[in-house]
Amino acid sequence: MSNAPSQPQPMPCTDASTEAASDGKGLKYKRVLLKLSGEALMGELDYGVDPSMLNRVAKEIQSVVDMGVEVGLVIGGGNIFRGVSGASQGMDRTNADHMGMLATVINALAMKDALLRIGVDCRVQSAIPMMSVCEPFIRGRAIRHMEKGRVVLFAAGTGNPYFTTDSAAALRAAEVGCDALLKGTKVDGIYDSDPVKNPSAKRYDTITYRQVLADDLKVMDTSAIALTRDSNIPILVFSLLAPGAMADVVQGKGRFTLVQD
Repeated sequence: MSNAPSQPQPMPCTDASTEAASDGKGLKYKRVLLKLSGEALMGELDYGVDPSMLNRVAKEIQSVVDMGVEVGLVIGGGNIFRGVSGASQGMDRTNADHMGMLATVINALAMKDALLRIGVDCRVQSAIPMMSVCEPFIRGRAIRHMEKGRVVLFAAGTGNPYFTTDSAAALRAAEVGCDALLKGTKVDGIYDSDPVKNPSAKRYDTITYRQVLADDLKVMDTSAIALTRDSNIPILVFSLLAPGAMADVVQGKGRFTLVQD
């Protein structure tokens, strides 16, 4: 497995795209970990899972699986329960985080159902053993599933309180040898400020891990950024709302922000 080619130094821009480096099949990244927030699955709802959004994400994943990309997936649980929010209201933090982990299992099972209904083979692996519901996380088994073209949905975070699903995504990406970590969001990359609140916000085509941390850009939590940096795993931030965006990203095309040194 080859690492992604080096990229130019970070510079802000408002409209640019990155040229793909072909591996003979048009793929720049052969094995990826997709990270989604639980809120991404709410769609137009105020709570829970919007079936239309679930199906939309499933079809995006199907498009890259059909291209031969090996896919892992981590989904947050914020559409159901956020451990940090529970703790801020007086709950014990460890108990609240465990509740949040269970919310991610619910989301993973929902996504599994959506994928299976459109013919995408997949497995759910949980960091908290629950054998009657899904497989336990076993690194070697997860890699074999991915090698056989199965999408692996990593649930229950890292299995430990005080760690976010961002950290879980970075950890699993490193453990199973992903070429890139894809962060699906509502915007088409990283901006120097909130583009919804600031129409003049500048967008980055490329940026370093160090600058993300120094400028506190809130792409992912600091532990996740540090782990991807230490593991030399690039992060690609793109809009999940743009049809075909995930297929473009794995080919190094379209609009996204690349985070790497």
